[in-house]
Amino acid sequence: MITAIVLIECATDAIPEVAQQIADLPGVSEVYSTAGNVDLIAVVRVREFDDIADVIAGSISKVPGVADTETHIAFRAYSKHDLEETFAIGFED
Repeated sequence: MITAIVLIECATDAIPEVAQQIADLPGVSEVYSTAGNVDLIAVVRVREFDDIADVIAGSISKVPGVADTETHIAFRAYSKHDLEETFAIGFED
């Protein structure tokens, strides 16, 4: 599983609507509204690197109200939760 963290700047009068539209996209597992330099943070989880472009450039950046995105690819997860197993339900190896 490949994880990308996407920092999103959007129109401030449409944050809840933009967040919901992004959360409904395939490949997006979570969306958080945040304080700080960005309005939203989305967590994208996909199987292939090519899917990252489809989800972020092909979908997230095209949501009306999204002004800018910055993507960070995760190399390794340091967590007490086994995220790979959690998101592998229904996928065959």
